[in-house]
Amino acid sequence: MIHLYLGLLLFSFLTNSILVIPFINLLYKLKFQRQEQTTLDFQNKHTTVFDKYHSQKSGTPVGGGLLIIFTVSVLFAFLFPILKFSNIYISSNYKIDNEILIIFFTFVSFAVLGLYDDVLKFFNFEKTGFFGLKMLHKLILQILLAFSISVYLYLNLGISFVYIPFVGAVALGWFSVPLYTIIIAGFANFFNISDGLDGLSCGLLMIALFAFWFLSNASLDTPISLFLALWLGALIAFLYFNIYPARIWLGDVGSLSFGATFALIAIILGKLVPLMIVGAPFIIEGLSSAVQIISKSYFHKKIFPAAPIHLTLQKNGWEEPKIVFRAWLAGIILAIFGLWLGIN
Repeated sequence: MIHLYLGLLLFSFLTNSILVIPFINLLYKLKFQRQEQTTLDFQNKHTTVFDKYHSQKSGTPVGGGLLIIFTVSVLFAFLFPILKFSNIYISSNYKIDNEILIIFFTFVSFAVLGLYDDVLKFFNFEKTGFFGLKMLHKLILQILLAFSISVYLYLNLGISFVYIPFVGAVALGWFSVPLYTIIIAGFANFFNISDGLDGLSCGLLMIALFAFWFLSNASLDTPISLFLALWLGALIAFLYFNIYPARIWLGDVGSLSFGATFALIAIILGKLVPLMIVGAPFIIEGLSSAVQIISKSYFHKKIFPAAPIHLTLQKNGWEEPKIVFRAWLAGIILAIFGLWLGIN
């Protein structure tokens, strides 16, 4: 099957390579572009770290995640029935229809929430009071979505365990629901926070998905293997235009969707420990931002010169490509380590 998946990855790559430039032009016409922004701290005082290093990114089209979500969904809907009714062996660890449903529900529902947030920001609806949502409200919606997904995993797929390498599966029962909720919502936000430098989040995700693609093939899970092949092909095509200097950004429509779906794939495969290893760069980015917010809000002190951590590195004089490429190298090592744990 691996030769088939590789061919489909290339097909997805070619499809998205053809569509991405017209899509960028469409975003320009729709004025769906990154706006100039002034970053304020918790006391509503102007901060300069983010603005100093990112003001030149204003005007860059945002919403590339929408193209990836659309092409992956359409290609999967077209190709999977062909595989299903051919002589190719289809296997899954769970009922196939339920597994596909929850994957695409996560993929699309978090995208809709992210797209709504993008529309508010990039068409200045936030300033007009057009049904705006505060950060807390958006977090609540993410948690509700993640909770619904977790309940579905427990009731319809019977997933309620965590596999510990060298130990075995540990049953969690209903406790799996809040645990999976935290993981899905957490990774949605961690990935979103890491999407701050050209090519950073998408490059790390590409590396991470290759690792989990290997694990899905080892688990003989056809729907996930096909989904990841199409997702990787689209992501590589997008990454060509997202590396420094970026011509397009994911936007919340992509970052929230990709983070949540990445976590979901790991849960379905029973690979939570590898997820924590392979996804460590996203976790570090997210936690550095959370710790900074808590410290400033309750103790009026900064733990880091700037947060998330990539802003601290920029403030210390690291150039953007240097941060990104070294993060990729760290991601490769972590992916190898996570694979080593995942196949034990």
